[in-house]
Amino acid sequence: MTPADPGNWWTLPSHRSWLDTESSRLLDFGTTLDHPAGGAAWLDDRGNPDLDHPAHTYITARMAHVHFLGSVQGRPGSRRRADRVFDGLSTTLRDNTNRGWFESSADATSPDAVKSAYTHAFVVLAASAATAVGHPRGRELLDEALDTVDSRFWDERYGMCSDTWTVDWSELDPYRGINANMHMVEALLAAADAGAPELWRERALRICDNVCRWSAANEWRVPEHFTAEWIPQLEYNRDDVANQFKPYGATVGHGFEWARLLVQASLVAGGRDYVDAAQSLYDRAAVDGWQPGPTPGFVYTTDWTGQPVVTGRLHWVLCEAIGAAATLGRVTGEERYGSDYRTWWDVAADYFVDRVDGSWHHELDSHNVPAATVWSGKPDLYHAVQATWISRYAPNTSMLAALQPDSD
Repeated sequence: MTPADPGNWWTLPSHRSWLDTESSRLLDFGTTLDHPAGGAAWLDDRGNPDLDHPAHTYITARMAHVHFLGSVQGRPGSRRRADRVFDGLSTTLRDNTNRGWFESSADATSPDAVKSAYTHAFVVLAASAATAVGHPRGRELLDEALDTVDSRFWDERYGMCSDTWTVDWSELDPYRGINANMHMVEALLAAADAGAPELWRERALRICDNVCRWSAANEWRVPEHFTAEWIPQLEYNRDDVANQFKPYGATVGHGFEWARLLVQASLVAGGRDYVDAAQSLYDRAAVDGWQPGPTPGFVYTTDWTGQPVVTGRLHWVLCEAIGAAATLGRVTGEERYGSDYRTWWDVAADYFVDRVDGSWHHELDSHNVPAATVWSGKPDLYHAVQATWISRYAPNTSMLAALQPDSD
């Protein structure tokens, strides 16, 4: 056994116990997950279904993912919750006419409905977890989801995934984006860990190669938006800076998220070494995004010189900073990551963890007061639960691999 290092909390049995307790508290939030239409509901501040929202496919998939993996750890109730919402991916949310998956339960009758790589990445992720735990429809759904990614989204010429189609697959939007590809890397690594062909792992690595190249050419701020030919569009959405999925500028949390994913990918990357790139992305995100002072936290976005644009604090940004610090700290042994990790968990505990109504506040303003400018409610558990797991377990190619019984 590796001796505990008080400078690195993740080695302390007491801290690991705290993480286990927090992940359990999160998974207990919102025991009523089911949307009447099928799939998972968007949860409000107290964990009740907010039926002003339809059942979103990405939230359904993320909730199935975390509860399937909760069941791997022996969490009573998680498997039943996962099974119930996962059923929505085979019924309400699946397009039985055109194949693939709707964005939400409202899309079957919407003339403006689309199909996105972002949503399909999460379907792959959920199906990978379902396959790993032996769900009777897991493998079938994973194969179908990967076939859809292959035939509709994967672009062999560029080694990237396209972004958005019309619902009948008749027209492909010229926009290309990094966000969907980032989650596709996570999903494809998990799929390979669940037994999918190695082709998918290699495609995840090709995406990583491209992102490293573009980021290195942009002072390690990740370009988010591109043309159909994958030319960066740095001024995209300059007039919509707080967009939920396509904000202007550099998204601080994505710098951290890519840093973590690159370390995970490096474990199966053969001759590729992504750790230096991961450290550069981490450093840039930390320098640009961190706001010290009496109400510390990370801004949501910056411009291309590192100046804050959207100064509100989103919980997922802090979650990814925590995860990246834990991952790089374990891999490199550098003390600075342990210091960052302690600081950022302090911020989470002091401001984001909601001990009254449960879960974490999903958004705070620049004074760390709960807000709802970008997000309302506490829709799902994905980022916060994974922050506790990434902190708790040794780095691996996916959360699926990290949480296996012999990985502790």
